[in-house]
Amino acid sequence: MKILLIAINAKYIHSNLAVYSLRAYAEEYQEHIQIVEYTINHRLDFILQEIYKQKPDVMCFSCYIWNFRYVQELIVELKKLLPGVPIWVGGPEVSYEPELFLQRYPMTEGVMTGEGEATFLDLCKHYIEGRDGSRLVQIPGLILRTHQGQLVKTAAREPLCMDRIPFAYRQLEDFQNRILYYETSRGCPFSCSYCLSSIEKCLRFRSLNLVKQELSFFLEQKVPQVKFVDRTFNCNHRHALEIWQYLNKHDNGVTNFHFEISADLLTEEEMELIASMRPGLIQLEIGVQSTHTATIEEIHRAMDLSRVKEAVKRLKRSGTAHQHLDLIAGLPREGFLAFAESFQQVYALKPEQLQLGFLKVLKGSYLYEHQKEYGLLYQEHPPYEVLATNWLSYEELLKIKLVEEMLEVYYNSGQFEMTMKVLELTEENPFMLFLHLGEFYEKHGWLAMSHSRMRRCEILLAYVKEKDAKNYGVYQETLTFDLYYRENMKSRPSWAPEISSFQQLSRQYCKKGKLTHLEPFWYDMETIREKMTLSAYPEKRAEQSFYLFSYEQRNPLSGQAQVRLVSNGGKHVG
Repeated sequence: MKILLIAINAKYIHSNLAVYSLRAYAEEYQEHIQIVEYTINHRLDFILQEIYKQKPDVMCFSCYIWNFRYVQELIVELKKLLPGVPIWVGGPEVSYEPELFLQRYPMTEGVMTGEGEATFLDLCKHYIEGRDGSRLVQIPGLILRTHQGQLVKTAAREPLCMDRIPFAYRQLEDFQNRILYYETSRGCPFSCSYCLSSIEKCLRFRSLNLVKQELSFFLEQKVPQVKFVDRTFNCNHRHALEIWQYLNKHDNGVTNFHFEISADLLTEEEMELIASMRPGLIQLEIGVQSTHTATIEEIHRAMDLSRVKEAVKRLKRSGTAHQHLDLIAGLPREGFLAFAESFQQVYALKPEQLQLGFLKVLKGSYLYEHQKEYGLLYQEHPPYEVLATNWLSYEELLKIKLVEEMLEVYYNSGQFEMTMKVLELTEENPFMLFLHLGEFYEKHGWLAMSHSRMRRCEILLAYVKEKDAKNYGVYQETLTFDLYYRENMKSRPSWAPEISSFQQLSRQYCKKGKLTHLEPFWYDMETIREKMTLSAYPEKRAEQSFYLFSYEQRNPLSGQAQVRLVSNGGKHVG
């Protein structure tokens, strides 16, 4: 008997915690359970072939918005090829409106709704021990099709005690070069109307002693990154504090831990602890979503915005935690100008990353149930992304799409840090800067194309030639700085001075070959680099200053090379 758990991930670097957790819980049947993982970048016919070659006796698909269209197509074709093999589905994409799914896909045996570990164990027992088919209706947590074709909903499954769920990662051979996902709690204490987590009110935690044992495994194995999937990790202060204290005390100098938190819930003790950590030990994802008061109230979001801003600024000053802040476009009562204001306020906090996302109208969420009230138009198929609302037109949403694309390229990539600090001075609201830059790309037909980093620089220079021509020389130098800030470039920018003009000085300072690079600048890069903004553009100096880029030592939060001023106007500095 072979029961196949099938995961289709968004990227190769991702792993699917759900299927590994199901297999771990059904440990007594391990020899009969096999996991296969693919990505949405695989051809559909390749996945079909590979599943067929496994010759499964039972197939179980893990369903999410990023893979649901793949799953829908696969189960239709697999039923033709393996007509006698039962197909089961589970996950958030089928747990809501499962009857509708089963009506559309009659080749599916049934749906495992909600939390799946105990339900999957019972299914394994049923198939492996050869139980009579009629006994499936005795397994809680299912909606299934009887032999007569009728849909039957079995009893609800009680939420599991978190300590009963075995640790999913006993062997790491399957996870080389991949992110590991880990959970210490399920459920969420909040009621945000766009989120499915708010539906599950039974908030449960894994025992701290057990969590520490499992964290020690990650630390001993020197896993590169572990992402906690707890919905609001710091909603329980004692739980969060003890885990952070443990990680700080046992830090291996390598592993990074990612947490999704509410910044306004951070206590003084937690803030001081984070400030004491190794830079890069943790990274924090903070969902702001909107700063518009009417929107925050409408989506039932509990958030003290002033405390969020204060906490983010303080974390920024400490310089120990990478911060990833989120905004969602398309929320109720937030029009184009209100969203631009939200963007400006969050951008001013200067997180390492600002993710501009778009509302997904998820089945089962409050917004899904009230879509007509809010005038929500959204994509018919996954990811169900918003197209328009009573407050935001599709045309306006397309403008925000331009902002999102330029934000990813020129801010979130971290590859244009110096240049963006100067370019921000051209607009009162950085939202308009990214919009105008996106419109510039659009006008020249450069959107939806793959551009090299050097080409991105050239496009930016073309933009500033129209936008801020009098400071063109400043941008040429900041772009040169940005290029070498990240890596020792193999090809030299065409606008930079010839290396032969300072080759003798370069030999004097660059003793480590490609691990260092010396570069001259006419403008004061030190001022631009150290200050968040400038009160005025830098003046061109009478003599060049030289900066040494060292690639052996990098900023653990940004990945930028260590840079120091070594010669200022012909005078040796250090």
